[in-house]
Amino acid sequence: MSRNNIVVENLTFQYPGGDEAVLRDASVTIEPGEFTAVVGGNGSGKTTLCKTFNGLIPHFFEGTFDGRVTVAGTDTRESDVAELSKTVGYVFQDFENQLVQETVRDDVEFAPLNHGLDDYAERATRALETLGLDHLEDRFIWELSGGQQHLVALAGVLAMDPEFIFVDEPAAQLDPQNARETYEQLRRLNEERDKTIIVIEHHSEFIADYCDEMVLVSDGGVAWKEPVEVGLNRLDDLLAHDIHPPQVTQIADGLPTEAGTLPSGRYPVTVDEAATAFQPATTRESRAAVDGGAVATPGAGTDDAPTGRQQDGDALVTMRGVGHGYPTLREGYNRVLDGLDLELHAGDRVALVGANGSGKSTLLRLMTGLESPDEGRVTVLGRDTSETLPEQLADDTVYIHQNPEEMFVEDTVRKDVAYYLENRDAPNVDERVDEILAYLDLEHLADRDGRLMSLGQQRRASLGIGLATDPTVVLLDEPTGSLDLQSRREVTGMLRKAESRVETVVVASHDLQLVAAWANRVLVMGEGEVLADAPPAAVFSDPDLLAETDLRRPQVVELSRRLGLESPALSTDAMCETLARSFEDDAFADGGVADVGDVGGDVESNGGTR
Repeated sequence: MSRNNIVVENLTFQYPGGDEAVLRDASVTIEPGEFTAVVGGNGSGKTTLCKTFNGLIPHFFEGTFDGRVTVAGTDTRESDVAELSKTVGYVFQDFENQLVQETVRDDVEFAPLNHGLDDYAERATRALETLGLDHLEDRFIWELSGGQQHLVALAGVLAMDPEFIFVDEPAAQLDPQNARETYEQLRRLNEERDKTIIVIEHHSEFIADYCDEMVLVSDGGVAWKEPVEVGLNRLDDLLAHDIHPPQVTQIADGLPTEAGTLPSGRYPVTVDEAATAFQPATTRESRAAVDGGAVATPGAGTDDAPTGRQQDGDALVTMRGVGHGYPTLREGYNRVLDGLDLELHAGDRVALVGANGSGKSTLLRLMTGLESPDEGRVTVLGRDTSETLPEQLADDTVYIHQNPEEMFVEDTVRKDVAYYLENRDAPNVDERVDEILAYLDLEHLADRDGRLMSLGQQRRASLGIGLATDPTVVLLDEPTGSLDLQSRREVTGMLRKAESRVETVVVASHDLQLVAAWANRVLVMGEGEVLADAPPAAVFSDPDLLAETDLRRPQVVELSRRLGLESPALSTDAMCETLARSFEDDAFADGGVADVGDVGGDVESNGGTR
């Protein structure tokens, strides 16, 4: 066995003051050249496990450490974080916090310079060129988009030329294009530079497309390590640990027995595999010709309410000629929105999509009155936001932050909900608090400190704070970012419950599965304006729009295109129903299809391990 590997042997670790060990007798080996995904539910111990690879545990995060971790033959307890950083590079989930210099080049040079390496400048140049960042080397860090900052953090790691590169949630906080570009860079490093790549990832589609191996961390231990195509077929294990299988794998599991399997007997995990597995025999040749050809009819495939522009009644939110931007050091003024016109109506379930920096969060903040437009006029429920205090608008317009912990100011959720009501001199505070906690199933969290809860619980509790004031409009920024399956279910269920209490819900999101399954109106942002305003089926059926905005169809929608379906399926449920009918028509199966939950539903496995 090669010594250039990572070996964890019978590792048990408990943080100081913790009630129990976070890791218990965990063992795993990462071999050289692997591209490995570490998965597990929130709180499973996967991040703690990975922090032992570079010595952060036990040298920075102290605690009770039993067992052994060796990296390239070095026992991590006998080394230190600085020395191990030459071998193991680490990009944190909150990567902004490891960018410590003013400019891109200075930041990438920082590690090799501080290690006293004479060729620090050459190392930085190679790293910048490898990741295509050399044209940004003189830029200030704060001028960059989130995706560019993520790559700069990766470049800083790469400048040390480590054997192992670990990235905690590469796709978190990034738009679909930047997320995929980050993974493409990791693949190139793996294939062309022979780097061993380790990622923590909630998005199983990225795991299927890029990774070789998959490690499941469960209750502080390593349950198994499998090749990706095998691991993603262990559906009972994945669902038991709140890990969302790829959409195409869910669909296969929801079809009649063996109707959706590959010749090897397993379920597909990528769209390429599914396009072959799901084509009934009598239509296989004709449908294959559609690959790369016809697309779904714009506007088809949704039975929901029409878009807001077609609805009767007064608009709840109106924007006329809105321009807005921010001062910058180089350009002087960065215009984010330019002459934007928009109306939102009762019944709209609006998804804002677009690249990082396209203006989604700015648009939400303008609706709250936290910012006033530089040009034009924004009215919410008939009130001009430039002439109304944000706290007055907040009575009817609730804004749930991307970082929900910012909304918690007391030491229990119950007190936080009451705090916002009491500040508005609301009557019957105790009764309203009890009612909203029951409505959102938050009673078991009522006496917990919101700042110490999981991200999914924080998002639900923060919506409880907002809904307690009986608003008309609810605005959410990235509500499903960095969440496991159970937390995604909770948040999506929360959105559906919100619809019965408020008139309009607006979500800014990079989660295109959520967009396809939940929204009835999609606003595609770019170039300072709304490039498209249409139902999800129409947006995902417009190849020119998708190419212009670097949006990628969710697996279920792309599969619809590959199979030549006239109207794209927007959820796994819809695709299962379509395919089941097709198989029955072809006498390929004799009926029956199991329920497979969409983004907001419960996903249950038919067959367990395949």
